[in-house]
Amino acid sequence: MNAPSFMDLALKAAESAGNAGEVPIGCVVVRNNEVIATAANRTLTDRDPTAHAEVLALRQAAKTIGSERLVDCDLYVTLEPCTMCAGAISFARIRRLYYGAADPKGGAVDSGVRFFASPTCHHAPEVYSAVGEQEAAMLLKEFFKARR
Repeated sequence: MNAPSFMDLALKAAESAGNAGEVPIGCVVVRNNEVIATAANRTLTDRDPTAHAEVLALRQAAKTIGSERLVDCDLYVTLEPCTMCAGAISFARIRRLYYGAADPKGGAVDSGVRFFASPTCHHAPEVYSAVGEQEAAMLLKEFFKARR
C-alpha cells in the first residue's frame, strides 16, 4: 500500500472535523517533504470565527519552525481558501498552495475576489487546484446533506 499523500492527510483532518460537527475542512503544511502542521476547522469548538483550518495550521507551522515567514513551505487544504485565509497564506509567504474543491461562494483564489491576483497582494504562492477534489467535495456534500 502506498503512503498517504499530503492531501490524503488533509482529507483525514477534514473528516475528523466533520465528525466533531465542524465544517469538514482540513489542512497540512509541509516543509522539506515533511508535515510540520496539521489542522482542521475549529470555529464552533473554539467559538472563534478565525479558527479556519488554514489559519490554525499556519500558526502551528510558524511556531514549529520559529518564524512567521514560511517561505519554503507548501500548504494543502481540502477547500479553496476564503479571503481571510488567502491573506494569511500571502503574509506567511507560503511557496505553493494545493487545494481540493473549488468554492464558488466563499473562495478567494480562483473564485470571488481572486486575492492573489490583486494589486494589494504582496506575495502569491504557486497555486494547484483540484488536488483530491472529488474526495473533498464529497465530504462537504455529505456533511451539509446530513444537516438539511
